[in-house]
Amino acid sequence: MSPSPAQPLAHDIAPAAVPGFALDQWYVAALGWELKDKPLGRTLLGKPVVLFRTADGQVAALEDRCCHRALPLSNGTLEGGGIRCGYHGLLFNDDGKCIEIPGQDKIPSKARVPAYHVREQDQIVWIWFASPAHPVPTCEPPIYDVHSSGKYLFDGDVYHYDAPYQLIHDNLMDLSHLGYVHLRTIGGNASIHMNAQMSVESDDNVVRVVRHMPGSVPPPTYTAAYPFSGNVDRWQEIEFHVSHLRIWTGAVDAGTDDLNNPDRGGFHMRGFHGVTPETETTSHYFWTMATNPKSDPEAVKAKVIEQTILTFDEDKVVIEAQYQNMCRFGTRPMIDIHVDVGANRARRIIEQLRQAAC
Repeated sequence: MSPSPAQPLAHDIAPAAVPGFALDQWYVAALGWELKDKPLGRTLLGKPVVLFRTADGQVAALEDRCCHRALPLSNGTLEGGGIRCGYHGLLFNDDGKCIEIPGQDKIPSKARVPAYHVREQDQIVWIWFASPAHPVPTCEPPIYDVHSSGKYLFDGDVYHYDAPYQLIHDNLMDLSHLGYVHLRTIGGNASIHMNAQMSVESDDNVVRVVRHMPGSVPPPTYTAAYPFSGNVDRWQEIEFHVSHLRIWTGAVDAGTDDLNNPDRGGFHMRGFHGVTPETETTSHYFWTMATNPKSDPEAVKAKVIEQTILTFDEDKVVIEAQYQNMCRFGTRPMIDIHVDVGANRARRIIEQLRQAAC
């Protein structure tokens, strides 16, 4: 279990993340099913972290460094009492306190490692990255009941990107690229994508982009998963939060439902996208995709996940090539077009929070 917010101790609290990121936020550290019987080492916002489950199934997160001789604790093993260093066997509990030193009865008071506040919610593992002003979480992690409502089947995985995290945001905030990048899967007519009916709303923390494409030919992923009778009315609803995005896409047979109806039927794909910086130039991308099969649920889910992986593989190639070219050409200016509104607003939110954390 994570350190108690009610009783923070200075030596229990992990150091703040490196400057340059929006702090005082819950970021995605892992998907729940990644944490099994071994520790998981991962660099998040420039900080090496080891994640693991305790004997009672709770999630813990410590700095990934033994305080004795600096071996990564992620090279160690899990025991009922915590995590044991793989070098000299020091055993640490979920609060980072050393509770056993083999061959030595006295345990020095300084034998401990920093612990992070971590929570598991709806099979997503969240970690709090604090500014010096807010070492203890000021809110609970986000709820994502798509995973827990029982209305959808879902699966997911993790990508590592050799590219800055905001380039992933840009890609997800602008789905006009589908008609060019994803012709084999969720794409469709490129002209319809570029001319979709679009609205953008935002406040201090959230950007919401809604795109409607009535009278569209359904793309390959849609026809493989749902028995459409012909053309469809498609929607794309993107909700940006600093640490993650929620994207609801889908379609109904043309003219059969109102695309503004929150309870509309048809084929649904609900994507969760946890985008967590690893460093200033590399990223972790945690994703899940949920769908609502009309028949043969496991086969349809498998098809949707297969198509989603193909789609995200295509995005990864584009984004990493984009970043390589940005490095090659340096500070050459880039222009904006009409589809960039949502992504630009998201960048402004992050810049305001980043400046506040400096």
